[in-house]
Amino acid sequence: MNLNKILRLLAAAAAIAAAAVVVVVAASFALYAAAKPYVGEAWAAAIVAGVFALIAVILAVAMTMKARPKSGKAEEQPMSARLIELARERPIVAAGAAVAGAIVLASNPRIVTTILSAAIAGRAAAGTKTPDKKRR
Repeated sequence: MNLNKILRLLAAAAAIAAAAVVVVVAASFALYAAAKPYVGEAWAAAIVAGVFALIAVILAVAMTMKARPKSGKAEEQPMSARLIELARERPIVAAGAAVAGAIVLASNPRIVTTILSAAIAGRAAAGTKTPDKKRR
């Protein structure tokens, strides 16, 4: 390639990067403006940070999944075993996912209540009860 083509390619890449930055800034401002009347300035900023952190984690997981070849043993393992294996292989991605999940749970306590009530209902439906004290 000659120098002219390389410079055009670099200019095109710079233009795409600049457009992406403009889109991210506009989307973050729109999300902040939408959340501010409902939760206040501080929580709106936290929501914006959490949403973009979640998007970054999803993109990171998608990119790492494309880079890793598919194996047949993943279908045999339960979901919890696969998540533990992913956390061991990619601790930074797991930490980012945990932080994003914590931000989402902190911003909406109804999610925590729903998860806990589902777990308690699942235990009750399975017939597992807490052991009673021995009677005398």
